[in-house]
Amino acid sequence: MAAKRILYLLLIYCFTSWLITREFSLNFPSGTLIEGFLVIAFIAAIFQVAKTGWANANSDIFYLMLFWFFISVIEVINPEGASVIGWLKEIRSAALYPLLITTLSMVIFDEIKDLNNFILLVLIFSTLAALDGFKQQHIGLSKGDIEFLASGGANTHLLWGRLRVFSFYSEAAQFGASQAHIGLMALILALGPIQKKYKVMLLVASALMFYGMLISGTRGALFALIPGAFTAIILSKKFKILIIGGVLGICFICFLKFTYIGNGSYEIYRLRSALNPDDPSLNVRINSQRILREYMSDRPFGGGLGVTGANGMLYNQDKFLSKVQPDSYWVKIWAMYGIVGFTLWLGIMMYILGKCCGITWRIRDEGLKIKAIALTSGFAGILICSYGNEVINTMPSSIIIYMSWAFIYKMPKFDQELTDAKLLTN
Repeated sequence: MAAKRILYLLLIYCFTSWLITREFSLNFPSGTLIEGFLVIAFIAAIFQVAKTGWANANSDIFYLMLFWFFISVIEVINPEGASVIGWLKEIRSAALYPLLITTLSMVIFDEIKDLNNFILLVLIFSTLAALDGFKQQHIGLSKGDIEFLASGGANTHLLWGRLRVFSFYSEAAQFGASQAHIGLMALILALGPIQKKYKVMLLVASALMFYGMLISGTRGALFALIPGAFTAIILSKKFKILIIGGVLGICFICFLKFTYIGNGSYEIYRLRSALNPDDPSLNVRINSQRILREYMSDRPFGGGLGVTGANGMLYNQDKFLSKVQPDSYWVKIWAMYGIVGFTLWLGIMMYILGKCCGITWRIRDEGLKIKAIALTSGFAGILICSYGNEVINTMPSSIIIYMSWAFIYKMPKFDQELTDAKLLTN
């Protein structure tokens, strides 16, 4: 089906768009091309998908995304008077992409092999990203990488003479968080009922990605790894794994928090600093949030979409919020939508996470269950990690999460198909 191929191409493009832009010195709006893929996929789906397929969109997640999109549209009349152009730029990643990608995935992907293809593509391109990061660290930078650093990237990616590896992603924070996310997924999948050769391949890929996480110098990636791992342990429903995994997780945190072992390695030292309450970077963020708390106290609906972050600096330079860097997607939502919007957004995210956990908990087929655990745990990790960085709204993490939601919602159907197939063969 052409619509499926278009969504797969979109997934690949979301991994490689920055690579294409840097290495070929292209200057085009990547978001416009994403929307082009989505429009073409939507048109193809109209002609190819039967009414029963479109009925899959009739679910709570569609209505939640539609509601959030409606809230985001209303923000254009926010009384703080943020730029309409900034609103238009921000609403795409904040509300349009979640709605369109999740809905199209629910409608178009209807087979277990679609799930397998999705996981395979994510693993392949994340492993390639890890290898490219290894190349940047140990072999050298490409022409495009050097130009990226020279054009301002060095301010955040060269610290004390050390490179924060960014691979072919937009920047190091996205690279590190994504590597933690997919590295954990690969590790979970390796524990499933699969052939030994595939276990070895997944373990190797996982190790490469965890190394990619370390060399990114992204401390927030730790908060994609730990919550995701604990979610996976709980969803496993195996008491032995729960105990062993819990003990290992606590030991790992204690190793980082209460020892100095490995501080000779810059990567381990920087990761350890994520648990240091006296870290200067953390204190800067806390101070910024304190300033925002005072400013937002009488603005329950925020300052409007695009008023902070990159779009704030470009289109709302006259606004106070444009001068306070959010350094967190949670904080960014709070600044743009206010406490009312933030409460709605967080409630929606927690509902979806709870629903995904409930679906995963009830899956009977062991092979499918391990895939559901991997996708749900990845979402849990990225959601928590987004408190420290803008991750869940940045490609490729965002498209992986939105497609993951759709596949998890389809898993009861897949589970029933596998159960029926087993009954026929017995």
